[in-house]
Amino acid sequence: MQDKKKIKRANLRDVARAADVSVATVSRVLNTPNSVAPNTRDKVQAVITELRFTPSAAARAINSGRTRFVGALVPTLDNAIFARFLAALENRLDDFGLSCVVATTQESAEAEVRKAKSLLDIGAEGLILSGVSHAPELFETVRQAQLPTLATSYFDVSAPLPTIGYDNEHAARMGLTHLLELGHTKIAIIHGPAAHNDRTGARLAGIHSLNCQTLSFHEAEISMQGGCGAAQDIADLVDKPSALFCLSDVLAMGALFELQRLGYKIPKDFSILGMDDLPSARHTFPALTTIHLPVRRMGEKAGTAMGDWLENNVVPQPEMLEVKLEIRGSTLPL
Repeated sequence: MQDKKKIKRANLRDVARAADVSVATVSRVLNTPNSVAPNTRDKVQAVITELRFTPSAAARAINSGRTRFVGALVPTLDNAIFARFLAALENRLDDFGLSCVVATTQESAEAEVRKAKSLLDIGAEGLILSGVSHAPELFETVRQAQLPTLATSYFDVSAPLPTIGYDNEHAARMGLTHLLELGHTKIAIIHGPAAHNDRTGARLAGIHSLNCQTLSFHEAEISMQGGCGAAQDIADLVDKPSALFCLSDVLAMGALFELQRLGYKIPKDFSILGMDDLPSARHTFPALTTIHLPVRRMGEKAGTAMGDWLENNVVPQPEMLEVKLEIRGSTLPL
């Protein structure tokens, strides 16, 4: 039987020995190549190639004192809106030579604190959070660590963290106003759980601020299934609304598909309005009228802000991104 020997991975000292240079010179070739004479640099690079040396992230962190990664905490990866945000965030962080490590919280304050601490333990240089409402322990952890931390999906100049996001109250008022202007007075509001989600809470506050007395509220899990279930309940009502305002496109699409399955015509029988403007929203039948939330731009802005904070010590200012109404085929005047 062939004796299988463990292949030892080349390290920094192996490269230095083979190239007949110091470990510090190899480190400079890897980290600041322009500071090394071309002949020496070429010799070291040739040895690196020959030995198939790959610098480890742990070793780089020890040598430089930096891990060069940012932690992002989001409620879930099941919703496409977070995937779009994270893709834009990661791309922009990459422009600064930074990486992104993602953890999900499932809207649990305890899980958010635990996972934030785990990210800190493995060397996160900054954190990006969803919303502005968090457990006091999380704020204290960030404060003690003096950790650059941003809040996204929410705009609030008075928040304890810099915010980059949109005015959720205004977005909800915009949607409800559209339906009211179309002549709808009896409107069903389908929303996700608000107990641990400040974005949903702000949207509901925006709706309540219009003092419309003929609204009904239906809480559901933010999923296609949640939208389907809420639509079933609404279809069972004797006194049905003429319009549904769903505070998420996922809920809106679930409601639209279920009402069509039950034989209703959209928007003839029910006008349906969503919020998010997911790419799939324009491909439903009819195409979904929705409130566009600039999540991709928010990811880019958050990545730039965190990159400038970490690389240039520029503390970001709160930034509000504009939302807009996208009128398509799922709403109709009453």
